[in-house]
Amino acid sequence: MMNFRPLPLVLAFSAAFALPAQAQSLVELYDAARGFDASYQSAKSQYDANLSKAEQAKAALLPSVGLAMGTSRTDVGSDVAAFETNYGTQSATLSASQPLYRPANVAIAEQGKKSADISKAQLQLADQDLIVRVSQAYFDVLAASDNLNLVQAQKTAVSEQLASAKRNFEVGTATITDTREAQARFDLVLAQEIAAENDLHVKKLTLDQLTGKINAEPKQLLAPVIIAKTAPDDVALWVTQAEESHPLVSQAKLGLDVAKLETAKARAGHKPTLDLVGGYAVTQNNGSSSAHMDYRTNVSSIGLNFNLPLFAGFAIQNRVKETMALEDKARSDLEAAQRGVALSTRAAFFGVESGLSQVKALEAAEASSQSALDATKLGYQVGVRINIDVLNAQTALYDTKAKLAKARYDVLVGNLKLRQANGTLKAEDLNPVNSMLAK
Repeated sequence: MMNFRPLPLVLAFSAAFALPAQAQSLVELYDAARGFDASYQSAKSQYDANLSKAEQAKAALLPSVGLAMGTSRTDVGSDVAAFETNYGTQSATLSASQPLYRPANVAIAEQGKKSADISKAQLQLADQDLIVRVSQAYFDVLAASDNLNLVQAQKTAVSEQLASAKRNFEVGTATITDTREAQARFDLVLAQEIAAENDLHVKKLTLDQLTGKINAEPKQLLAPVIIAKTAPDDVALWVTQAEESHPLVSQAKLGLDVAKLETAKARAGHKPTLDLVGGYAVTQNNGSSSAHMDYRTNVSSIGLNFNLPLFAGFAIQNRVKETMALEDKARSDLEAAQRGVALSTRAAFFGVESGLSQVKALEAAEASSQSALDATKLGYQVGVRINIDVLNAQTALYDTKAKLAKARYDVLVGNLKLRQANGTLKAEDLNPVNSMLAK
């Protein structure tokens, strides 16, 4: 008898590939998005470029050194004097310069430091935006999945009610109206199921595109879902923090500092400059037109270069006026940034508070809708309720369940958006949300 021992191994591999994809947590998908999302990668590359550009500003304070070399060959001949000669020259010059007093260069170097800090704030904004986008896409998939499951559950309930109406009509205890109402509601649920399946497919595509995963599968929330209150629960504290440390506010403050330095740089146009310069030159001559002797010259020099601007056609004065106007603009931009983040923080805070209240109200509505459905079914069985009452009660219950699930997800994302609004959102803020997911 033949014995195919590899068969169990083949079956094992087949079973392994038949298993459903392992669900990912919010932190796992965020980490994947950091290495894949094109918008974030673009912001990170821009940050690296800005850091290098900021370092370039320091060059104005550092010495500059140059080396120049040259060689030449000359051939001289005359058919009149009947002579011919040739000679050559090789030279090398090493020159160096060190700024001693250049106020404009100092301002440029300080602007470079401020530009690096601005780039850091911009990258922080990009990171916060990525956190919110991943979280939104994550819970959009969960909400769409819950909606599809609820529609399918409603379809099952309506189909049972349709079968009951048909049986009652056959035995003469109900009219054809009950059957047609149940059939109409069943057809409507079928259409809703198709729409829910398409919505889930689109939401999954969005999450896949954001994270670079194929068929990313978010983890469900642990039941029962318990959402903590907003802490601190004082909107003034959130606003104060936003006005002081939000990346947009920090960026505007740094922009004002850069504008002030630009004014200082413009005023430096009236000031003198002083540089320390030095050089060393070596020239090797292989004769000349009048002599055939080789000789070498060495020249070294060191000195100070002083320059004092006297008049530039009022260009410096008008440049100062321009930079002072831009300085006023930067102050207005800072004030606008502070007002904007304060408004966004208040709106986000009250949005979360409203969402928490909606969750509580919908939880109560869910319990009431379930009780109403149970009572309506009992009334239908004893003949005091009609079929359409049961169908309406079922629709109300599943609609409430869908709204409750969506409200919970909105609150979780709203908490992250609140921290984004006041500028304190970090990757670590995903950990409390991640702990609410199924293991």
